[in-house]
Amino acid sequence: MNDWDTLRARERMLAGEPPRGVRPPIGESWSRARRHGLRPDAYLPPVPLGEDDVRERRDGHPLAAVWPVLRNSLLGVTADPANLLFLSDAEGHLLWLNGEPASLVRAERAHLLPGALWSEAAAGTSGVGTALALRRPFQVRGAEHFLSAAVDYTCTAVPIRDPTGGDVLGVLNLTCRRQQHEAMVMSLLVTSARLAEAQLRGIRLRELARSRERYASRLSRLVGAHAALVAADGAVLLANPTGWLPRRVAPPRQGDQVLDDGRPVVVERLAAAGPYLLVADRSVDRAGLPVGFAGLGRHTARLVLAGAPHDLRGRHSDIVAILLAHPEGMPARELCPAVYGPAGRAVTLRAELTRLRAVLGRRLASEPYRIVGESRADFLDLEREVVDAPVAELLERYRGPLLPYSRAPGVVALRERLHERVARRVLASGDAAAIRRWRSG
Repeated sequence: MNDWDTLRARERMLAGEPPRGVRPPIGESWSRARRHGLRPDAYLPPVPLGEDDVRERRDGHPLAAVWPVLRNSLLGVTADPANLLFLSDAEGHLLWLNGEPASLVRAERAHLLPGALWSEAAAGTSGVGTALALRRPFQVRGAEHFLSAAVDYTCTAVPIRDPTGGDVLGVLNLTCRRQQHEAMVMSLLVTSARLAEAQLRGIRLRELARSRERYASRLSRLVGAHAALVAADGAVLLANPTGWLPRRVAPPRQGDQVLDDGRPVVVERLAAAGPYLLVADRSVDRAGLPVGFAGLGRHTARLVLAGAPHDLRGRHSDIVAILLAHPEGMPARELCPAVYGPAGRAVTLRAELTRLRAVLGRRLASEPYRIVGESRADFLDLEREVVDAPVAELLERYRGPLLPYSRAPGVVALRERLHERVARRVLASGDAAAIRRWRSG
């Protein structure tokens, strides 16, 4: 079909007739654009992203690493002043552009500029939008564009995919005014996109290797637990024991999660963009039973979880005591000084929480850190009843200060508060025998 026939078909479509006389993908795209309510003669695509927004999206986008390769591999094409190279994100926002300054200025009149949105819903039939809609390379020639402002251009677009998961990351698009090199342009763009995907694959493999090296020690500390290091896209980097998970799981999220095979796990994010630590939740079968904590007069605490006793290490005793005293939860910035003092490091705290999660499972929640579900603690129960309990019973239950050897600031504060309240209650009771017992104590 020549340009004249396409123009006539477009005019009939704009007059309200069903799309006829054009390639089927173009007719289908025109129909979608009409359903979106776009007005081709009085409309330009929106520009929802300002300069700061574009800069922020570029900085955080995986295609930022491959844009230089794409730009350099297509220098021969963009040397023609009539040609413009665009790279969009997966939503259709134009983020990167390359071309002669005069051509870029002309293109701005059609909103071919950074921050503009060229999805089909926003711009109708176009290289970027229709390639995204079809999820394959596509070319839109002249009058095949839905918007009148774009009919002077031919746009050749190729999606670029995440080589790990296959998701479309963005679209590489070459826009030109001349059409004599259409077949060659498509071949060049496909080759450049595959080169970019190969580079992304290499970057990904290096990132995974670094994650394995950096976080492998986390797994080694979880003795007896089924645990795994998982990337943000669900790729299993390391598993202990080997084989308890498949090579890929659903993308993890912080907190409790149920895998596709029905197994419950507790997930902790180790870094802002992953990876994640997955620990099989072995307590879920009896998760309704309360957590029991005994720390009065004990060097380290005893925890009863799902009916089974656990003698905690000193630092874990501190953490659980502090969290039980703060049922609303504590973010890491508050919990860290409560456990270690002002010189404490968040990375040390998170390592201890990782080991503690092997015992607590889903009962240890994050963001903020807290003990979920019903719980009982001897020091908290006694503090609640210190005013009303008989003095003799009070002394019987107060087996000694809370974790007396702990130096954690949060535990010291809890210990001193309870000891002071018990002392006041005993001394104010007037019970001579109880007072002598307290003072001999």
